[in-house]
Amino acid sequence: MSSKKVAIIGSGNWGSAIARIIGSTTKSNPNIFDSNVSMWVHEEIIDGKKLSEIINTTHENVKYLPGKKLPENIFAVTDVVETCKDADILVFVIPHQFVTRVSNLLKGKIKQDSIAISLIKGLSTSKSDGIKLVSTEIKEILNIDVAVLMGANLAPEVANDNYCEATIGIRKKQENGAMLKKLFHTNNFRINVVEDIEATELCGALKNIVACAAGFSDGLGYGDNTKAAIIRLGMMEIIRFVNQYYPGAHLSTFFESCGLADLVTTCYGGRNRRVCEAYVKFMDTKSLAEIEKEILKGQSAQGPLTAEEVVELLKKSDSQSKYPLFVAVNKICKKELKPQDLINELRNHPEHM
Repeated sequence: MSSKKVAIIGSGNWGSAIARIIGSTTKSNPNIFDSNVSMWVHEEIIDGKKLSEIINTTHENVKYLPGKKLPENIFAVTDVVETCKDADILVFVIPHQFVTRVSNLLKGKIKQDSIAISLIKGLSTSKSDGIKLVSTEIKEILNIDVAVLMGANLAPEVANDNYCEATIGIRKKQENGAMLKKLFHTNNFRINVVEDIEATELCGALKNIVACAAGFSDGLGYGDNTKAAIIRLGMMEIIRFVNQYYPGAHLSTFFESCGLADLVTTCYGGRNRRVCEAYVKFMDTKSLAEIEKEILKGQSAQGPLTAEEVVELLKKSDSQSKYPLFVAVNKICKKELKPQDLINELRNHPEHM
């Protein structure tokens, strides 16, 4: 059996962190993987030099993961079609709002028997179809099998080789589960594979909304008791949402790294929490977009957009009253509700009735 060629679609903070892992695992498993890995880089000029050239000469993404060396078998490519044309495994790790455009660029230009795995924590949207899972959007456009990887994985900590876990959600474990586990599993990045793709992916998307609420709480100066309540109520809304729109999830999935662990981590250390904490403090003088740009320096906070997309779906089924935390986050981000009113919304949560 010929070795599988891997392509990474994305090179931001998380994409570069996962490239360090993939560079290592492909090299250490030459009987399974081609050790040369292409990574799509959106070209930028950094101090007068092309980012792709910096990565290929210094083996460091100086903008999105400074100070951390990438394996020398990771090669930056600035054309996404060129990156993926010979790949057997496509690793999607781009902001979720770009999934449709990038997938359409790749349509008809990749191997027909390739597979994809999405590390994207968000939901795909369209005016005609509403929201859908990112994995579904990729599958429908490219007509290939898609798995997902989600977990309590803050990129800087993964890049520091701190011990952590992640969950791969897949439709049939026996088909590609073992190979994908080999691609990501290391001594410090531990992988569990579950046959529950929808719940795995939705946990990764919806936890960003809860993290926004945690950020509002921090910005208002509330303590750990309040944040614990937000995490618990947020977890209940995540479970309710999955069961309402994608019934059949395994309860155990919510206790995987993709579920409770990712939720807790994001509510204490993630980018959505940081952006929303600052938003509370400076919202009278700055927009959410301005704060995001200042704090994340080119990265994206997925929570506010995901909240807007989710609430639009809830309106269609007249279900807003069942999800007061999701709805409140969306209203606060749009300045339709004061952050101080978040707690009042949670006081009337269905879980307390």
